[in-house]
Amino acid sequence: MTIVRALFQAVKVEGATAPYDTIQLKVFYPARMSDDALANNSMGAIPADDRYAPFPVIILFGGINCSAAGYQWLATKLVERGLVVVTFDWVAQNLPGMVGLTPGVDISSMAPDNYGKAPSASALPALLTALDGLNSEEVLAGLLNLQQVILGGHSAGGRVAIESASPDFFPQVVAAFAYGAHTAAIVQLGYASGTILPVPDALPIMLIGGTCDGVIANSSNSYGLTWEQPTTPISRTFEAMAGGRNDRYLLLVAGANHFSIVHPLDSTSGTAFLDFPATQPEGQIRDIIAEVIGLFVDAHVRYQPQSLAALDLLVTSHHPTIDLIERK
Repeated sequence: MTIVRALFQAVKVEGATAPYDTIQLKVFYPARMSDDALANNSMGAIPADDRYAPFPVIILFGGINCSAAGYQWLATKLVERGLVVVTFDWVAQNLPGMVGLTPGVDISSMAPDNYGKAPSASALPALLTALDGLNSEEVLAGLLNLQQVILGGHSAGGRVAIESASPDFFPQVVAAFAYGAHTAAIVQLGYASGTILPVPDALPIMLIGGTCDGVIANSSNSYGLTWEQPTTPISRTFEAMAGGRNDRYLLLVAGANHFSIVHPLDSTSGTAFLDFPATQPEGQIRDIIAEVIGLFVDAHVRYQPQSLAALDLLVTSHHPTIDLIERK
């Protein structure tokens, strides 16, 4: 029987200053219980279920001050589909003098003169190095498909995921998805109000948002205007994307808020106080988020025709939890 297991790893970030130079990873993988595992389980190491190998790898970038534990539910559901999923915690300075959990945001890459010339995901090189090491170690040795890396994320983590998903930056990255993220430009960096920055156009991308996203709605002053709807900057980011390949998706989840993707939610940090209440059952919202992400990866990375057909059906039919889904 396939089960979900995880192992831990740590990696140093080149150029980061101690003590804020270490990322702690949790790597979830499909495993299969065996007699050997039952007999030798003092460390809890369970062999990977190599029937699914080589595994595409999803790297999940969390929101600022959101613990990786809040995304374990999603990692588990995706591993059940035969994927490997990496979550991580990195305590560092999000902004000068402000220490917290960060997905790794290179603010300098977002400046007008630099945007699009380098990835904004400052944690990604170290994470890829850690994956290289895991692919030569016992449990996952030779089982990771490191030429099929998918970047995913939430909020600021979603933004760096989609901005960094370019083969010009990382040839092994093949797709990206984001929840509660957009590329509206921060006016303090020198941009005009309402500017939407482009994302790389070479790879499949899925943008997901919630119609009750109070964090986006209440943070619009950073972008020099008031958004018409909580999902407006997500929709505008999608509109700015190149189309024509039918692998770019916009999904707006009815009644979901900014932190619907986080479970359980830790309200002692982060910006949950800015959010609006969700108006649909949270479990139902999480189910559709996990399902569409899984279908997206299976259709456009693993090239499963049945998954593409299931996405086609979502695009062309009404789903009670989906407010809007578009593809181009």
